[in-house]
Amino acid sequence: MALTKVSTGVVDMSGNTGGLVIAKGNDLERPASPSIGMIRESTETTPSKIEVYTDNNGTPGWQFLEEAGTILPDLIVDYLVVAGGGGGHMGGGGAGGLLTNVGGTALSLNTATPYNVTVGGGGAGAATYSGTSANGSNSIFDSLTSIGGGFGGQNFGPEGADGGSGGGGAAFADSGNGGLGTSGQGNNGGLGQYISGSGGFYGAGGGGGAGALGENSNTGTLTAGNGGNGLQNDITGTSTYYAGGGGGGVFGDATGYTSGTGGSGGGGNGAIQPSSSGGATGSNATANTGGGGGGGAGLITTAGFAGGSGGSGVVILRYPDTYSISKTGLTSSVDSTAVPGFKIETFLSGTGTITFV
Repeated sequence: MALTKVSTGVVDMSGNTGGLVIAKGNDLERPASPSIGMIRESTETTPSKIEVYTDNNGTPGWQFLEEAGTILPDLIVDYLVVAGGGGGHMGGGGAGGLLTNVGGTALSLNTATPYNVTVGGGGAGAATYSGTSANGSNSIFDSLTSIGGGFGGQNFGPEGADGGSGGGGAAFADSGNGGLGTSGQGNNGGLGQYISGSGGFYGAGGGGGAGALGENSNTGTLTAGNGGNGLQNDITGTSTYYAGGGGGGVFGDATGYTSGTGGSGGGGNGAIQPSSSGGATGSNATANTGGGGGGGAGLITTAGFAGGSGGSGVVILRYPDTYSISKTGLTSSVDSTAVPGFKIETFLSGTGTITFV
């Protein structure tokens, strides 16, 4: 084999016979101060392999030459997991529990490992005054579980239920307590209160939100409680509120009453009784926010009373765009443009598994 200098830094080693012998040894025998592009034969494996000292996204290191063509970044994942919101009765529904690591430490995951995902549904609102409402369903990502929001309280019936955030309380002849939120996921629901008088004032509490307590009803201003605000999260590249509580409903014969407003993050608005013989329906929460349903209004004998349904939850993952997700049993959408270098996959419904590939 001929060895000819062609130009500075370039050597012609072409030939029909012979071969090139390069340095070899184990890891302890590597050069103390290697340069990018240096190659050697590693005897750490059987058979031995050629390795190259290369720059892996700003981190120099040795890699086998057969692997150097495709260098994948670490599989680092950010998540937002929001459960379904609780249904409204007279009290506003509590928001679904919210878990996120955005702004904290990202997860380091593996390819070829299946991870469980469930997107929780929103709880049903009460269809009539004497009907029942329901808690939202839990959302899951791997070992993380966010708890479904608590349903709103009913006059003559259950108080606000516990959940990711607690449902707002309703009142008749005494105060109705709001439900309790789950630590690290949400807040308590507000207190329902009343005052006697011509027609009476019956104001329900707002459901708790991920970022704030549900408000108590206020007998001084004749207002039902607002739902607690949710939390902002920018995992999608846009700062968005999730998991707002539902506003409380209010009824009575007098004018000047005000129903509760849903919290930022999809919470439904509470209703106000239109007349002594009428009923009104609380607003449904926004889908895929985990918001709580708004509280309804009306008396036992009135038609038209209904609580708003809680909003379904959502699971959002942000991961390097060199990877993709294979999924079963789930509906999702993928955005590859909002955050450069990352895919944002939003799981909208279903229960199943995902695998990074």
